[in-house]
Amino acid sequence: MARIKGAMMTRKRRNKILGMAKGYWGSKSRHYKMANQAVMKSLRYAYVGRKQRKRDFRQLWIARISAACKLNGTNYSQFMHGLKLAGINMNRKMLSETAINDPAAFTALVEKAKAAAK
Repeated sequence: MARIKGAMMTRKRRNKILGMAKGYWGSKSRHYKMANQAVMKSLRYAYVGRKQRKRDFRQLWIARISAACKLNGTNYSQFMHGLKLAGINMNRKMLSETAINDPAAFTALVEKAKAAAK
């Protein structure tokens, strides 16, 4: 049987890493070892970033809802509790969009939440 060497797959694997490192500064885009380290770190940052993005958006939505609640004479926690008691199941993203784009509808939601909380 013929001996099989791994040159083709090794080259393919290295070119894949170097392709991912395109645009990196200096040796990190040209030398395999440094490119591999940079790409591994970048992928780690990307993984963490995908989780952080969810946290950041939720934080933004809550801040927007809270600001709109204060304009309507209540606070965020009382508003959310009232919505739950009223049986209104709207997520925070939609609530924040409503607060920005349709203040009259948001005011109606606040009134329903206040009435349900009493």
